Amino acid sequence: MELGVLKPLLTALALPPAAPLLLALGGALLAWRRKRGGLALVALSLSALWLLSCHGTAVWLARHVLPQHVPTSAARLQAGKAQAIVILGGGLLPAAPEYGGAAQPSASTAARLRYAVWLARQSGLPVAFSGGAGWAAEGMQATPEAAVAARVALQDYGWKLRWSEGGSRDTAGNARLLAPLLQRDGVQRIALVTDAWHMPRAVAAFERAGFAVTPAPMAFTLPIERNALQWLPSAQGLQASRLILRECLGLLAGRLTAN
Repeated sequence: MELGVLKPLLTALALPPAAPLLLALGGALLAWRRKRGGLALVALSLSALWLLSCHGTAVWLARHVLPQHVPTSAARLQAGKAQAIVILGGGLLPAAPEYGGAAQPSASTAARLRYAVWLARQSGLPVAFSGGAGWAAEGMQATPEAAVAARVALQDYGWKLRWSEGGSRDTAGNARLLAPLLQRDGVQRIALVTDAWHMPRAVAAFERAGFAVTPAPMAFTLPIERNALQWLPSAQGLQASRLILRECLGLLAGRLTAN
């Protein structure tokens, strides 16, 4: 078994909701012997889970914990002398019953694809897509993300992808496996399309692969409700916080392995 298969499990245990719940369980067990300390740990863990489930926390984390990248435009791509637009896959629905069981892009992948095609029409740049089957989807996907993206781009937008890479399992693999395809055609400067929370790690991976990168972030973590509602727990808030904290772990792991 490849070690990468363990990454989703270890990541899930290190992030909310699992991490605070495990701490709360530990506090409950500790309370049998040290009641005050155990109950304090339970209270702290549940308070952390509440806070991380608020969309307002996710907005704060996105602004203050992750490196920031501003939205791009066709003019910025021209100024950066980008030669191609690169889309990173964000997941796949292996079998969508409403489409006769055919695999479809996840909401994240579909949004990235739509934005990249829009940007390509504005700039006239060719488009590449990188994405296979993530470690968490081990054994679940019969079709690589890149093949599904190429089909949907042509069917829905009338746009043909110039390059397609369907063997990567993670962000580092995106850069490593797509690089030979682009460099073979003389591409050294790219515009990179992915979610804003994912951009810092993605830029680092493609710069290590030898590219000059113009970030083209999308899906920014921004306020979406009134202030009072931003601080009430929700599944959406928890997911947003979790994604940002996962990227922080990924950036930290990248720095440690680079040293």
